[in-house]
Amino acid sequence: MERPTRLFDFIYYQQAHYPQERAFGYFYEGEWRYFSTDDIIGQARKMSQGLLKLGLEPGDKVALVTYKNRPEWTITDLAMLQIGVINVPVYPTISAREYEYIFNDAEVKYCFCGAGDLVDKVKGASANVPSLKGIYSFDRRSDVPWWKDMWADDRPDEVDKRMAAVQPEDLATLIYTSGTTGNPKGVMLTHHNIVSNVTSVLPCIPIEAGETALSFLPLCHIFERAVMYAYSYAGVNVVFTGTDNLGGEEGDLRTVRPHFFTTVPRLLEKVYEKIYQKGLELSGIKRALFFWALRQTEDYEYDIEYEGLKKIKVAIADKLIFSKWREALGGRIKGIITGAAACPRRIAQVFSAAGIPVREGYGLTETSPALTINRFEPCGALLGTVGPAVEGVELRIEASDAYGPGEGEILAHGPNVMKGYYNKPEETAAVFTEIDGKRFFRTGDVGTFIEHCGKQFLKITDRKKELLKTSGGKYVAPAPIENRLKENFLVEQAMVVGEKRKFVSAIIVPAEEALRNWCAHNGIEWTALEEMIKDSRVIDKYQRVIDEINPEFSHIEQIKKFVLVPDVWEPIKADGSEAELTPTMKLKRRVILQKYAELIEQMYAS
Repeated sequence: MERPTRLFDFIYYQQAHYPQERAFGYFYEGEWRYFSTDDIIGQARKMSQGLLKLGLEPGDKVALVTYKNRPEWTITDLAMLQIGVINVPVYPTISAREYEYIFNDAEVKYCFCGAGDLVDKVKGASANVPSLKGIYSFDRRSDVPWWKDMWADDRPDEVDKRMAAVQPEDLATLIYTSGTTGNPKGVMLTHHNIVSNVTSVLPCIPIEAGETALSFLPLCHIFERAVMYAYSYAGVNVVFTGTDNLGGEEGDLRTVRPHFFTTVPRLLEKVYEKIYQKGLELSGIKRALFFWALRQTEDYEYDIEYEGLKKIKVAIADKLIFSKWREALGGRIKGIITGAAACPRRIAQVFSAAGIPVREGYGLTETSPALTINRFEPCGALLGTVGPAVEGVELRIEASDAYGPGEGEILAHGPNVMKGYYNKPEETAAVFTEIDGKRFFRTGDVGTFIEHCGKQFLKITDRKKELLKTSGGKYVAPAPIENRLKENFLVEQAMVVGEKRKFVSAIIVPAEEALRNWCAHNGIEWTALEEMIKDSRVIDKYQRVIDEINPEFSHIEQIKKFVLVPDVWEPIKADGSEAELTPTMKLKRRVILQKYAELIEQMYAS
């Protein structure tokens, strides 16, 4: 088979070149279940024929929503793509109002749902979605049809004709961005958009045919979905799981022993926090050795080669401490790529120093997604950056007086850039600009280039829309300050405040378990988080955390005041209120500002 040009070509390429007995698998109803390459293709063809019997035509939209990744997602995606039906993947955690908006905007005709309350959510929205003809469930239930009930096996020739008719430039998927404000926008991505990105990114992933990847980031997000196509292309075995079943002696990291996975920074931060907490719980020589080993990582850089006494120290730290970290991740990790949000430098540094190579990449839904990736080969990565551009992508920095020299909005051009926003020509026009006859996408992110090993590495400095402007007219980028704060094990979340204010302040969510352990270690009796954040000794500790990082920033960027809040910021709220985080764990600044408006006023009034 020739090089893939359409998304469904990847699994057929695997069948021709690297057929796998365990192409996809998951833990279901008490046992591990695996699907071979042939199983996936065979089931997808039956489902395609079922979709044809439902009367679906090329260009029709079908929604797909699950809480956890599962082979059914992949089969359904393939079944749609190969007959020209457009996949509209939806976040499971969004509100009923957002379901209604997306389904109506896309004119969704059918929806396939995973377990939990998803069928009920979609049914609740369906009364106000006239285009929706039916709902199917991947798990048997009495109120809606089971997904296999609509399968057919009597139209194979029609499937073949539809497959032959699908062109690389055809629309493949409509992905609604989570967004931090307003209604989500439907990003139109063609087969060629995503295929071009997959073929550019695959050489950057250190994994080979027959090896195993663990998948737990949501497939409704283009990051994990594009990686999934790359796995298929490379003949990699994929095991699906959830973020709630990764760690521990019985967790899937130890059970599956993956060679590779993708993640978001917050999950790595939580792993590090747990490791750090275990270190704090040690005593005597074991405690001293643990923190001595951590100190050996503080000068680590990619490609560093230690000599002399330092080389011996690092080897001892690796043997006694870091080898246990690797074993906790299964013992076979060749690499981890993190994206979707900024990764604190220290997180990438400490894991990589421990023999767990972490590389950060950068991209957007609108760019299918990857624009840059730090590579795993020598001279291919630089801490504190998101790496060089992937093949075929051209990046430029648009200078502005609001930023420093060489800094500005990141513009991107390449075959992976979206067609536009669905039904939104004005919004589409607003995010494109023409330079030298080329159509460049305005990312809304601010960055600069750093020269390293003869290559241009991109460093993200902030979101353009998130820049604060103090009452003195000075611009402040909140993200670097927030990320630096979150490197401290006592800080769960943080948001910098200062728009039209005299100085910069911060709202801090304490890491409860870490704070509880710190209190115990310092002889402070624990009551409840709501009470502890009022304790002068706790407040003094967080002031020292801020005092430690403030010198790293300019005077205008330094945090002058802060407030501790006893809440957990989440992408979905059980009480139905608006969440503080997007599904990709980005801060909804507007929501947080509204929620703590009174506390903020008190900070600036006192």
